[in-house]
Amino acid sequence: MDGDRGTWRKCSLAGAVFAVCMAGTTLPTPLYGLYQDKFGFSELTVTVVYAVYAFGVIGVLLLAGNASDAVGRRPVLLWGLAFAAASAVCFLSATGLGWLYAGRLLSGFAAGLFTGAATVYVIELAPHGGGSRATFVATAANMGGLGCGPLLAGLLAQYAAWPLYLPFAVHLALVAASAAVLLWLPETVAERRALSTVRPQRPSLPPQVRPVFGPAAIASFVGFALFGVFTSVSPAFLAESLDVDNHAVSGLVVALAFFASTAGQLAVTRVGMERSLPLGCAALLAGLALLAGALRWDLLLLVVLSALVGGTGQGLAFRAALGAVAEASPPDHRASVISTLFVVAYAGISVPVIGVGVLTGPIGLEGAGLVFIAVMAVLVSTAGVYLVRRLRRTTPEHARPAP
Repeated sequence: MDGDRGTWRKCSLAGAVFAVCMAGTTLPTPLYGLYQDKFGFSELTVTVVYAVYAFGVIGVLLLAGNASDAVGRRPVLLWGLAFAAASAVCFLSATGLGWLYAGRLLSGFAAGLFTGAATVYVIELAPHGGGSRATFVATAANMGGLGCGPLLAGLLAQYAAWPLYLPFAVHLALVAASAAVLLWLPETVAERRALSTVRPQRPSLPPQVRPVFGPAAIASFVGFALFGVFTSVSPAFLAESLDVDNHAVSGLVVALAFFASTAGQLAVTRVGMERSLPLGCAALLAGLALLAGALRWDLLLLVVLSALVGGTGQGLAFRAALGAVAEASPPDHRASVISTLFVVAYAGISVPVIGVGVLTGPIGLEGAGLVFIAVMAVLVSTAGVYLVRRLRRTTPEHARPAP
């Protein structure tokens, strides 16, 4: 029992390190309005700055998504923390738009190294038989960290001095503490190889993973697309359409979506993995409908409800997707398969967000948001129908609890 307690402590500490890194990726969210005032750029530029992060994530996942399978989890995560620290330094030094691009790109490198490696690391540190709980710790650390970023930055920007500097100084200190924790934690890869053995990889899947990967990827894409729009343009919508210029409120609204995702992930254990995917798609559709209502009638309540409902749906779908993919993956390919899932997810963050930014100029923020919602609603409805039909075919013979 004491051994399990100590093992869970290490698992939780690894999750905390994961959360610190991911918090840095959303830290600038409530600050974009201040950067717009300081550097004088458009809403399209905001979405491009945001999407640069996603391109950094995808690039690293494709070039080194399997690196931790070869060289070990800790070396890869230490490099991720180094990129997170470099990103914070860029924002602290920002004197123009180029610094923001550099900071977001480095933040994407950090997240790209962490998403697959840290998820697997947390699961591997758990005691035998603790896979379900460890999967929740990993996904909750991911989404909880993403939620803490805008909340921390919004509070500091609104109620403390130096709004464009203090959030990144605090994060830099947290990254340093995380590096010390990571150096204390054990390595979980027994047979490590040289870095030279790591090769760029095209997205590929072992045959046994392919049947579960399709629906998992669809749900992940739509959920992350909703989060992408929320984190990139919702502060501007709150300020321009609802006259909400409190940075703490903007950060809280964005954070609610990520915290609701964590709650949705927790519910998967009760709902079951197979049912969580279609239910998550249904909740995502409801969240999109609420966001459409918020854009149409300029209601803060609907924005909040959209964050809560859509975030819960994303959590339900994403944890079920991650659990199914991880369970189906061979151990020596697990990190690379999970990285491939994240490539699809981060494509959802980048491409639709830039599309919204491009459309904002000719048709306005409301019109661009409604076009995005319509496209995502068609996609998630198609996925939901497919998943419900698949559930009806498989439930009588293969129903089982979430992993």
